[in-house]
Formats: sequence, C-alpha cells, structure tokens
Amino acid sequence: MRERIFSFPGRGAGSRHDVLTLSFGDPAARPHVHVQGGLHADEGPGMMAARLLADRLALAEAQGRLTGHVTVVPFANPLGLGQVLHGDHSGRFDLYDGRNFNRDYPDLSDAVADAVGARLTDDAGANAALIRGALADALDARRPIGPAEVLRHHLMGLALPADVVLDLHCDGEAEMHLYTQPAAWDRLAPLSALLGCRAALLAQVSGGQPFDEALSGPWSALAARFPDRPVPQGCASATVELRGRADVCRRLGARDADALMDYLTHLGAVAGHADLPEPVCAPTPLSGSEALVAPLAGLLSYDLSLGAQVEPGQVVARITDLVTGAVTPVRATTAGVFYARPATRIAEAGKRLGKIAGQVPFRDGLLLSP
Repeated sequence: MRERIFSFPGRGAGSRHDVLTLSFGDPAARPHVHVQGGLHADEGPGMMAARLLADRLALAEAQGRLTGHVTVVPFANPLGLGQVLHGDHSGRFDLYDGRNFNRDYPDLSDAVADAVGARLTDDAGANAALIRGALADALDARRPIGPAEVLRHHLMGLALPADVVLDLHCDGEAEMHLYTQPAAWDRLAPLSALLGCRAALLAQVSGGQPFDEALSGPWSALAARFPDRPVPQGCASATVELRGRADVCRRLGARDADALMDYLTHLGAVAGHADLPEPVCAPTPLSGSEALVAPLAGLLSYDLSLGAQVEPGQVVARITDLVTGAVTPVRATTAGVFYARPATRIAEAGKRLGKIAGQVPFRDGLLLSP
C-alpha cells in the first residue's frame, strides 16, 4: 500500500486541507478501479466502506493477490468535513456559495474530440490510450481557482485514468441503489447484484454534471461523435448509494467492503473467484423516477416502508397541518419501488418526500436532487 497526501490551501489565510489517496497493486496494471467516499462529507456509509475496503486490499496485496490497480480515497471532501454549524454537520453544499460538492465537474468531451478526432484509428485499444492521454491533457489545461475548484480538479485527476470509478454516497433513508449511464451498465450490473441494489437508475445526462458523469460521459459522447471509429467505453463510473445517512457501523461497512472486494475480484483486479448473486432489480430510467413533493408544511409520516412496491394513486405519506390539524395524503402517480426518503419528519412546502423508481420515462431536465 502506498499513501499519497495532496495538500491545498483553504479559504482563510493559514488554513490548509488534505486529501489522502491509498494505492494498491502495480500502477501500470489493468483494470484500474478507483473508489472514493465522502464527496458529500456528511454521508458516512461510503467513508466507512472505503476505509474497510482499504484494509482488505492491504491484506490482499500482502498475500500477492492484487492483479490490477486499485486506488481508494477514504474521505474525498475535507472542505465539507469541516463544515459544522451550531453542532450540525453540513457536508452536501459548500457553505461559501451554496454549490453542491457533487455538481459542476468539467465536461472535457469537446476538448478531447478536438484533440483526437483526426487521429482515431480502427484499433480500439489504441483509441482508448489516445483518449486517456487527451483527457489528462484537457484537465491539466484548466486552472482552478479557490479550494472547492482545486478539490474538484484533484479528484477528477485521480479518477480519470481508471477503467471503473465508484463514488460512494448515501441518501437520507434509503434502500441500496446506484446511478450510472446506460453505456456503463453492463460493467456495473454485477456490482448492483453484489450489493443487493433495489434500484439501478440510468441516464445519459442527469443534469448538473456530477462526478460520475464527468468521467464516463466523455467516452459515450466520443463514441456517438465518431461512429465510424471504435471508441470503447473506457470508463464505467457510478454513484453508489449505500442506504441512509444513519447506516454507519462496522457491521454494515464490512458487508459493503466485502461486496466491493467481490466486485474487484469479478473485474480481475483481485485474484480469485466471486459468485454473482441473482440481481434484485432491473435497471430503470432515472427519468422515470418520481420525486414526491410536499404540497404544504407540517409533520410528516409514512404509510409505506422503504422497499415497498407502489402503485399509482397509493398513499405513500401524510402531512399533518400544525395549525388546523388537517391531514393531507401524498399519493404516488407512478408504479415502482419506493427506494429513498429524507431522514427528517418536518416538511416545508415543496420538500422532496421520497423517490419511486418507475419504469416509464416522464421527466426531463435536471433529474437529480439539488
């Protein structure tokens, strides 16, 4: 195991932040798998899983079982880790400007297309190597200003060389689920099965340019732009939601880390054999995921548990008006699995109350939560 610390200035004079990267196996080996936790710094399950995964990888490396290259960033967002206001941790949005730490990553597609378009050949492997180099050059040409942009730039640089990238998150309260692009699904379907995901949500463009799409997106964009040349999906990346924010314990973290090790074994990054379970869910379009919204403010209660199969018109939640005592039902309009909801039980008008993974697309524009 090799450790690398990237140190960068904070916003205030005299302040600095560190990002730790752990590297396992031969850096020149393939596949290269990159795993990070805590980009949303108040989401502990991913950080626990990444930390315990690193322990397993260190053991595998000592036993000579590392056949690929794996990099792990146990806590990807030291800026967000330090955002504690009156005792409450706020790690999803940058308190400086309100931006989501998992949005606004650069789209390198056009720069890479301009650099490689005339140089692509009929050799898919050579094209992949050419594109990887151009992606690195396009990122290096950028000059980030401010700690949040420096952090985004560094995290992208760590992940760009990888064949598979797993960005570990969680929701408020949730079943296991993940987000990825259609072109990456085949490579990530085994991970979904190993984790027991209850929803796998696919979108070519979900809006807002999150970390995972900034990595896998250029490959599918280049394949579409140059259909007469073999452009492989050189990076399959996913946002993996490890249940809910309170689901942080070593028992669950160990289960997640074991599933990730099995996935690394399946990919060939770790020697051995991993049995793949039957998948719990089939992929559905992110544009078919219904976000239930509170029509008024009040106290929130749920009629249904997470994981329930929901039908159109079914009551999912109820809101009690604190002034009048009236109870307003919140009904689903789509059929699907009720896979996520907030951890709080006080609702303001317009608050998202839950997510239902439906099979029929009906939304467009920004498909992710703010």
